[in-house]
Amino acid sequence: MNSIVLPATTRTFSPSDSVVPVVRLTDVHRRFGETPALNGVSLEVGKGEIVGLIGRSGAGKSTLIRCLNGLERADSGEIAIEGRRIDGLTESELQPLRRRIGMIFQHFNLLSAKTVIDNVALPLKIEGVARVERLKRARELLDIVGLSGREQAYPSQLSGGQKQRVGIARALAARPALLLSDEATSALDPETTQSILALLKDINQRLGLTVLLITHEMEVVRTIADRVAVIDAGRIVEEGPVWSVFANPQSDIAAGMLRAARPQLPPGIAERLSTEGRHLLLAVDIASPDAQSVLFDLAALGTQAVRLLHGGIDHIQGQPIGRFFISVLATDAERIQQFLTSRLARVEVLGHVADHA
Repeated sequence: MNSIVLPATTRTFSPSDSVVPVVRLTDVHRRFGETPALNGVSLEVGKGEIVGLIGRSGAGKSTLIRCLNGLERADSGEIAIEGRRIDGLTESELQPLRRRIGMIFQHFNLLSAKTVIDNVALPLKIEGVARVERLKRARELLDIVGLSGREQAYPSQLSGGQKQRVGIARALAARPALLLSDEATSALDPETTQSILALLKDINQRLGLTVLLITHEMEVVRTIADRVAVIDAGRIVEEGPVWSVFANPQSDIAAGMLRAARPQLPPGIAERLSTEGRHLLLAVDIASPDAQSVLFDLAALGTQAVRLLHGGIDHIQGQPIGRFFISVLATDAERIQQFLTSRLARVEVLGHVADHA
């Protein structure tokens, strides 16, 4: 099987982009009893990047984020924020560093007895900022997140999306260098999720803020992240630009999590696959600027035997990514596979399919 040759992405962090990454984890381990929660995690996040850390429940996502903000201590390895090692710092030494990290949560964590503006201003109050100054900053942030005029409302008077916007404003109050988003959209409906993701992307671009998204939702990563790191059993098993991981996942866990986000062979066709017959069923994956023209060019080969059964073209980070299921005459299969691989496609033979499929 040939691998897809992936063109260069337009926005991928490399050490040359930022001499000191905002986040650097090097061979980080954390165990709870006999269970390894983090098992040698290494990851860098550059200034201004949005990186998605994705994995199933129990993969180590929450432990990693708690190690980043100092709520958990790594057993070994190095953790640095803006070039400063935080592993080994005392609690008092961690306090000023935590101000450089904003947090948004799945269930908002707002104080129900405080107004919207007081919730947003709370980190600045704890920091000792004068009331006039902290309220001025809170109003600026509420304007950024689209909640001007709701300053005196209480959390109980807000929708879920509005509560999360308050949470985002609060996370930005102390002008952090890093925003950690811990399943921030999991409790929201799809439409509200999209509005919150658009807001995070706007804040990232407007403020140059670095964002690390912790999520189990591929759609969240696809929508706003520049890069994705896949964590499984406490290890980073795959990492790369979002579009390239979607186009050609290298790990079983990434392929499994992507199954719902990519075209799959319809069950009705899968049930009719056999080991012999006149037609072969091919799965075709292609990530190439001319992905859209591949099917049209197949028709120019002079064969009437190619039939598109399922699939299509998607665009992720501006890159066209195709996934098709086609049936071809077995006698033409070798020629068609050679043509497809010459166009940088990955081709897999799934089996024979009945003529009427």
